[in-house]
Amino acid sequence: MGFTRAQLEAFRGAEIPDLVGEGIRLLFVGINPGLWTAATRTPFAHPGNRFYPALLEAGIIDRMPDFAAGMSDAERAAFVERGIGISNLVRRATARADELSRAELRDGARRLADDVARWAPDVVAIVGITAYRQGFDRPRATVGRQDETLAGAELWVVPNPSGLNAHDTVTTLAAAYAGPARAAGLLPPVR
Repeated sequence: MGFTRAQLEAFRGAEIPDLVGEGIRLLFVGINPGLWTAATRTPFAHPGNRFYPALLEAGIIDRMPDFAAGMSDAERAAFVERGIGISNLVRRATARADELSRAELRDGARRLADDVARWAPDVVAIVGITAYRQGFDRPRATVGRQDETLAGAELWVVPNPSGLNAHDTVTTLAAAYAGPARAAGLLPPVR
């Protein structure tokens, strides 16, 4: 499946539904939907995104969803049944996260706190250190478990899986995502 630039541009500003349900234990929170994500209505959908390959390598999921073409209802249900949810700080789709304002990120962080209070996951993992720093006004935050909670949920910050983030590989992302998954009880503890 492919899209022309014009087709993708038609999704600028679109929103996608959160992938949540009863009993989610780990909520991954992206920065905002990209245009490919909006076109497929699937979080982290761009073919170059390493989110799902990293989840698979970490053992958080046991098979790769067809994310670039758009997840099926069965694939979405499997995530929720596994205890995994996915949301975004900012709901509107853009071509790049740097198109978002600091005010949008801060508004998104406030809305997210309300959503987390309603959904009640055990752990929240914000996917992207810069978005976390700006949205939560934590300019010195580092990747990993945070000292604060979010609406009672343990709070983590993990690296962004976008292909634009050249600092990380699928393997390093898998290791980073395993931490919050262990904290949520989705992976066994390290011995």
